[in-house]
Amino acid sequence: MYFAALLARTEDGWEASDMELDAVESLSDLIDLARSAAVDDDTVVALIEQEDAWFGVIRVDGEEDPRYFVSNASAASRSSYGSMLTDELLGSDEEDDELDELDLDGTEDGEEDAIAAFTDEDDDADEEGGTGAEPVPAGPLGDPRLLDDLGVSHKQLMTLDGDPLTEIADSLGATEVLEAVR
Repeated sequence: MYFAALLARTEDGWEASDMELDAVESLSDLIDLARSAAVDDDTVVALIEQEDAWFGVIRVDGEEDPRYFVSNASAASRSSYGSMLTDELLGSDEEDDELDELDLDGTEDGEEDAIAAFTDEDDDADEEGGTGAEPVPAGPLGDPRLLDDLGVSHKQLMTLDGDPLTEIADSLGATEVLEAVR
């Protein structure tokens, strides 16, 4: 079960809206949704939480590149919305995933790899910083400083537990508006 909300900064404080994730199929959809909630291109903070497993924060400031933080990348990578964030943060590319699905090694299904030494060389290259997929860390991932200027220090963000979205909202001064959409 997910909870997601958008907090849009205004001259008078924060406005909250429930983020409908059913229409979100990609990270760009999520960013577009956040930008559409902005008041005068001011800051929008999107908060996503999957029960007690992980939470994510996306900050959008006008047309600048979005910034991301995920509390537990390993847990998030196993969920549909969390994997959007972890893939972005780890630099995963859908085109690479499509190529991985293709049989490009020249073997038929069920055939053993004809060139075992080639595979061993690939493994060595990956260990030496080759182009292999980056492992998903078990802890936080992203920019822990994305809310520093809004009152949530990076140290605080990295150590949140219990109800992290409420704690973030408390620090932003947006508790009441967040609770109104919960």
